[in-house]
Amino acid sequence: MTTKESEDLTIDELYNALNSNPAGLSSEETQLRFKKYGPNELIEKKVNPILKFLRYFWGPIPFMIEAAMILSAIVQHWPDFWIITLMLVMNGIVGFYQENKADNAIEKLKQRLSPTARVLRDGDWKQLPAREVVPGDIVRVRPGDVTPADLKLISGNYLSVDQSALTGESLPVDKKIGDISFQGSPVQMGEMEGLVINTGMNTYYGKTAKLVEEAVTKSHFEKIIMKIGNYLIALAITLAAVVLTAGIIRGYDILENIRFVLVLTVAAIPVALPAVLSVTMAVGAVALAKKGAIVSKLAAIEEMAGVDILCTDKTGTITQNKLSVGEIRPYGDFTENDVLRFGTMASKRGNNDAIDDAIIHRADSVPNLEIISEEDRLEFKPFDPVSKRTEGLFESSGGTRFKVSKGAPQVISGLSEEPKSVCEQINKDVLSFAKRGYRSLGVAKTDSSGTWQFVGLLALFDPPRDDSAETIASAQRMGINVKMVTGDHEAIGKEIASRVSLGQNMALPKDFENVPDEKAEPIVESVDGFAQVFPEHKYRIVSLLQQKNHIVGMTGDGVNDAPALRKADVGIAVEGSTDVAKSAADIVLTGVGISVIVDAIKNSRKIFQRMSNYSIYRIAESIRVILFIAASILVFQFYPVTPIMIVLLALLNDLPIITIAYDNVKYSKAPERWNSKMLLGMATYLGIIGVVASFGIFVIGDVIFHLSREVLQSFIYLKLSVAGHLTLLVARTRGPFWSVKPALPLISAILGTQLVATLITVYGFLLPAMGWGLALFVWGYALVWFLITDVLKTTFYKHGGLELIEEI
Repeated sequence: MTTKESEDLTIDELYNALNSNPAGLSSEETQLRFKKYGPNELIEKKVNPILKFLRYFWGPIPFMIEAAMILSAIVQHWPDFWIITLMLVMNGIVGFYQENKADNAIEKLKQRLSPTARVLRDGDWKQLPAREVVPGDIVRVRPGDVTPADLKLISGNYLSVDQSALTGESLPVDKKIGDISFQGSPVQMGEMEGLVINTGMNTYYGKTAKLVEEAVTKSHFEKIIMKIGNYLIALAITLAAVVLTAGIIRGYDILENIRFVLVLTVAAIPVALPAVLSVTMAVGAVALAKKGAIVSKLAAIEEMAGVDILCTDKTGTITQNKLSVGEIRPYGDFTENDVLRFGTMASKRGNNDAIDDAIIHRADSVPNLEIISEEDRLEFKPFDPVSKRTEGLFESSGGTRFKVSKGAPQVISGLSEEPKSVCEQINKDVLSFAKRGYRSLGVAKTDSSGTWQFVGLLALFDPPRDDSAETIASAQRMGINVKMVTGDHEAIGKEIASRVSLGQNMALPKDFENVPDEKAEPIVESVDGFAQVFPEHKYRIVSLLQQKNHIVGMTGDGVNDAPALRKADVGIAVEGSTDVAKSAADIVLTGVGISVIVDAIKNSRKIFQRMSNYSIYRIAESIRVILFIAASILVFQFYPVTPIMIVLLALLNDLPIITIAYDNVKYSKAPERWNSKMLLGMATYLGIIGVVASFGIFVIGDVIFHLSREVLQSFIYLKLSVAGHLTLLVARTRGPFWSVKPALPLISAILGTQLVATLITVYGFLLPAMGWGLALFVWGYALVWFLITDVLKTTFYKHGGLELIEEI
């Protein structure tokens, strides 16, 4: 083909070029067109980086900080003014950096989920990223594919596509030669080849993308953030109002009082909480990707941590997905070579179909096996989940046309009018194969009169993976009920289940399909697995389990699995899934086997632990600081810290906490769920202990050491700073603090920031100096209370403190 540089190629011109070179585009031509038309992708509207940065200076919290900054300038407290300004700018820089870091991490993961396309290039069919498709390419689409670009269909029998996302049509739309299949349309049935006429933003999908809106619901993560924020905001505003009122009654300077209250409120509200938790999940998402599990959205991580029932496919997940033809059983006058010959003719090379590949591989190993080539095949109907078979049309050397088909034995035997005795023998052989773990495939052909004849059975074997049994046992120890889901015969399911230490109580579709929910729910919940299920049955299984308040993980790989993957709390597209399944799933596996799924659950629970630990610490810290300061002002009429000290507390204690995303944790032995009562209850408990400890050092400094008011404030500030990060070391474990060693980045951040806080108070930089003697005393006091708090926390967890919180 020759490139037309001056203007876009029309459809007619593309057709003419195709006729002149039916072998597809050359590599050189492809590069020129890619340069001209750009990548085949939708250009998402990106937020201007400057506007994104400025967002950190707009909103209720930034306004409060800015108001405190302005009031500091009015009363000419310039050190406070510059420190508050620095806090505002630093918060914006760090927030902007971490948001970008999280966005970039997720964007890189999404790129790994990009769909692929079968493209004819240089005379060969190649599997390429869909973004590399250009106008003029010839693309083959089949069930499970998402149409990679706008295609003018040029060959094949028919195509059934789902255009609901584009046109609102609820039913699949049939396409034929000459029709256009739009980009983004999932292919449900049929197989055709098409000429790419539009890519990227020039496609119908691209032009209408701005009009398509997706309903967004809040995840559990977003809901818990809202609960934590509302709890602390309510507490902060209430105490701030009390402090402000007390100051007015006592005749304090009104501007100073307002400035102090603003700074106190800002310090009490966890501004960095959403950013820290989002970065923690983003870092975790990258770690999951290295383990072979790519998340399509961050919220999927917390859902994965809570999975208590995992419905997993047998083939390729529990088994090796390395199909081989084990035995061949001919019927009538047919031979084993006949069964293999016609089975191969009902298959298609280059479709990446495991069954087709297994049969073709076996046929290639048989010498002198006479097979009519695919080039001489007149028609081919690929496998689809509805008909459960493939079909090919051939013409013999004598000019007689005949069909061949392979598929589910019950479907293939139904094509032919075999005697009852033959049908009974087929069922008997299928059951015999199934008891040995073999999957049966029927093969049939038509005779000269067009009547179907049952040729024989191919027994396919797919052994369990070596690690499946141990991995399933590990999942069960983690509180996960693993249920095997297979479309194979019940006997095959039971045989494989027995080899991987799963129970053999298998349910069939008739047990729950047309059964009232109240009767079907206990059946689905109690069985060990499901056999002879179609993809549409998976949706029913997920729905029934969710109605029993389970968090369900469901695996799938085909186009008909998509509804169940969307319905599940965690839809898992296994390795080798169709593009439709990938787009519907929350997590896409790049590794094979159930071990990848269980590893992903373990890592998700670790990520959840980090988020929970930080949340407890940050809430406790806010309660500890604001309650102590408010009580000191109301009871002792003394401001224990100055506004600049509060700003330093927020600055030094929040900035390094981002390293909690890399902390060492142990995954829990039970599914995780956000429990706001437990979270707020434990944080409040630790916060109150911190208040008691703070009043202790206040009394020591005032009554025993007789410190001046200025030095006493530095004395208390250092205690609040050191004890704050020690509270994190307490909050990060349910057992003794040493039960899980902190990660080096976290402990380094804690020691580094507290060294800065110590030097500030010792040498009097911005704060009154108090010397090394008082600083070392504060450290000793904080460490003693750290040990006391850790013992009280462990006792609280051990002796039913959480149960008490639940009752309250």
